[in-house]
Amino acid sequence: MFSPGQEEHCTPNKEPVKYGELVVLGYNGALPNGDRGRRKSRFALYKRPKANGVKPSTVHVISTPQASKAISCKGQHSISYTLSRNQTVVVEYTHDKDTDMFQVGRSTESPIDFVVTDTISGSQNNDEAQITQSTISRFACRIVCDRNEPYTARIFAAGFDSSKNIFLGEKAAKWKNPDGHMDGLTTNGVLVMHPRGGFTEESQPGVWREISVCGDVYTLRETRSAQQRGKLVESETNVLQDGSLIDLCGATLLWRTADGLFHTPTQKHIEALRQEINAARPQCPVGLNTLAFPSINRKEVVEEKQPWAYLSCGHVHGYHNWGHRSDTEANERECPMCRTVGPYVPLWLGCEAGFYVDAGPPTHAFTPCGHVCSEKSAKYWSQIPLPHGTHAFHAACPFCATQLVGEQNCIKLIFQGPVD
Repeated sequence: MFSPGQEEHCTPNKEPVKYGELVVLGYNGALPNGDRGRRKSRFALYKRPKANGVKPSTVHVISTPQASKAISCKGQHSISYTLSRNQTVVVEYTHDKDTDMFQVGRSTESPIDFVVTDTISGSQNNDEAQITQSTISRFACRIVCDRNEPYTARIFAAGFDSSKNIFLGEKAAKWKNPDGHMDGLTTNGVLVMHPRGGFTEESQPGVWREISVCGDVYTLRETRSAQQRGKLVESETNVLQDGSLIDLCGATLLWRTADGLFHTPTQKHIEALRQEINAARPQCPVGLNTLAFPSINRKEVVEEKQPWAYLSCGHVHGYHNWGHRSDTEANERECPMCRTVGPYVPLWLGCEAGFYVDAGPPTHAFTPCGHVCSEKSAKYWSQIPLPHGTHAFHAACPFCATQLVGEQNCIKLIFQGPVD
């Protein structure tokens, strides 16, 4: 639906099976400099023409680096666990005809299907604002989808590099499980949160967990890159569900299933809502001029007719230059309607359809960024704690990654005139 570039996977008359889509939080429908190749704000996972999944097979315990190198150079996928200078466990992986594997990470090398870079809050990431030291792993995680119904998708920490190897060095957290198989964690970890009740207006935030290299679920470490792993959570699995969030320490991805997307508003639907609200000709209650949300293609430029709002009370106005109070911060203004003092910002329509939990009209704005979406979507994201830095969590606007503030993190907009 959203990735025409992927269509070559299908035969001319048969729609390809879509497993789901990954949507990067903090972008409003596209990257600021445009989506390019494998670097974009959303990535659709389609059934591959030929299975490329792998599964564990032979285990080797090796005492010399040369022997370890010989195994990892065989052209087969393998995971190496370095226990000490003279002991490495290498687990060989063999072809799995029943699964497709998709890899996500910062590297632009060919094994990575979806290239993800650090999200800068406010999403004004131009080339000058590049993060100097990225915390996202080059080969961050892999998603393995069953090729047969119900097309279950599972997530694992770490991805195979160009030599088909995952290498956990001496300093990485790793261990042998009671059943004998090796496992480990990546440096900054892959965290996952499954919302309780799926991705709907009734959903509640779940608990953030860490996923291991072999796909087991653990409680969080004390800090993001601590040596000591958390506790195994045996009652939970690495199966992704609609609305699951995946945090790669620098970027957070939302997983939407094909079925979930089928019930989600589309870009066309959001455009129709925009036209509907503009057709009602909302007015500035002071200047009495008609306001209009700019077209979805003009997301960065503030236009003359653009609605602005006082985020403390929700009154919508056109742009004006009065109401400054000498005793307040630069962006604090007094609303001429109700005298409430607070931030005064332009309103932007949330255009990334994947973030909507319902198809309701755009009535609520996130504070302090002014992105507008349906009430249920605004309330859903306002309560979701997203990882920030190495051990903080806070709610953020899904359309620009700005940290939310205020009593509710969002405000109901009060339009003047025919809209009400």
